[in-house]
Amino acid sequence: MSTMHYDQLYVGGDWQQPRGTATIEVHSPTTEELIGSVPEGSDADIDAAVDAARLAFDGPDAWGSWEPARRQEVLARFADELESRAAETASRVTQQNGMPIVVAEQFEGGFPPLLLRYYSQMVVDQAEERRAGMLGGTAVVLREPIGVVGAIVPWNVPQGITFLKIAPALAAGCTVVLKPAPETVLDAFLMAEAAKAAGLPDGVLNVVPGGRELGAYLVSHPGVDKVSFTGSTAAGRAIAETCGRLLRPVTLELGGKSAAIVLDDADLLGNIESFFASTLLNNGQICWLGTRVLAPQSRYAEVVDTVTGLAANLVIGDPLDRGTQVGPLVSSRQRDRVESYIAKGGSDGGRLTAGGGRPEERDKGWFVQPTVFADVDPNHTIAQEEIFGPVLAVIPYRDEDEAVRIANDTDYGLGGSVWTADLERGEAFARKVRTGTIGLNHYTNDPTAPFGGIKSSGMGRELGPEGLSAFQNLKTIYLPPTAAS
Repeated sequence: MSTMHYDQLYVGGDWQQPRGTATIEVHSPTTEELIGSVPEGSDADIDAAVDAARLAFDGPDAWGSWEPARRQEVLARFADELESRAAETASRVTQQNGMPIVVAEQFEGGFPPLLLRYYSQMVVDQAEERRAGMLGGTAVVLREPIGVVGAIVPWNVPQGITFLKIAPALAAGCTVVLKPAPETVLDAFLMAEAAKAAGLPDGVLNVVPGGRELGAYLVSHPGVDKVSFTGSTAAGRAIAETCGRLLRPVTLELGGKSAAIVLDDADLLGNIESFFASTLLNNGQICWLGTRVLAPQSRYAEVVDTVTGLAANLVIGDPLDRGTQVGPLVSSRQRDRVESYIAKGGSDGGRLTAGGGRPEERDKGWFVQPTVFADVDPNHTIAQEEIFGPVLAVIPYRDEDEAVRIANDTDYGLGGSVWTADLERGEAFARKVRTGTIGLNHYTNDPTAPFGGIKSSGMGRELGPEGLSAFQNLKTIYLPPTAAS
């Protein structure tokens, strides 16, 4: 595994020397070896990036003033450049956070160019609206870019989540300062190389990596018009507080503790691949996963056996191996966190049926076995708090009313799934679950539909037309009756 080292930041359309001297080192979660480094951004680097983004938005030939078709041409080149680097992008993400390479190829290599093309076409198709007034005259409704966007992304699906933000933002005519997580920076710099090769105008996209303090500085920066954040609920609350004080628009996609509700007619074995993807994908490091498995008492032992068998037979290994289904966690700190929850699950009375430790065959790397607890009470810690690892809690319920109560008895409301042989019954059940998104016999974020949460899972939506509107201001021009006619 060759190491990758950068000594400059992508700011103002070019590679620039950082204002500070600190660096971010990236270690492989598989081998624990150093695999790369980049400069750590400072407040002064954020200042420079925001200034560049501000100039690109407000200056001569401003990005937001371009005709949508002209922006589309540039973003199409950006998509092409990303596609030419898709394999390398997937490999870098896998090497940094342990995502199995087959998953990375889809989420990290394929999703970003798809979103760029989707949103740039959407803006081309978006015509201004004229509404006949009730009091005479006509109202002209315009959608204008919101301005400079501060985008802060996590390490779990770094490129996929990055483009949930920058694809609609750039298509709308906004400019962006991106702060990637320190755990996954090498993919962000490859993305910057693609942006430069595509000819994005200077300052339209800027990349400054760093930790929480740098993110807080970006959120509060006076030159930022909008914040889009994906991460923990605790960090989201702090960002919401800052943005509320500043009256700054903000989109927050936060944590989750979603329920996978197995109805009494479900064919779980027949849908086992989809069930795996909905509950344990990416080593359990996805916010919308259904880590609370609700099973009817009439089939409880059978469901526990099925889920236990699934977890026990997954292939754990090097995430660069195409046969691997479960790779390592992103860091030793994350492994410690997950292991503390596993210990808590046992001490609270959960019955361990699979996993619970580290795979014996892996003497290096931050691996945790896929773990299943049965006989979990809905109020147990592992049934209430987000673990962000391959740990499932199987919870019994007596009837559908109790299943709905358990599913809704959480601070979160991001994802979920219903498993049934009767789709009409499943849809009726899904309508009762208080959540932002939910799937029947699978779970997939489709680009055409809004994604986001309620309660402690955040505010605002990404994807779909709603994801574009988050980066647009509405302006109304009132035309008098004579002008309208």
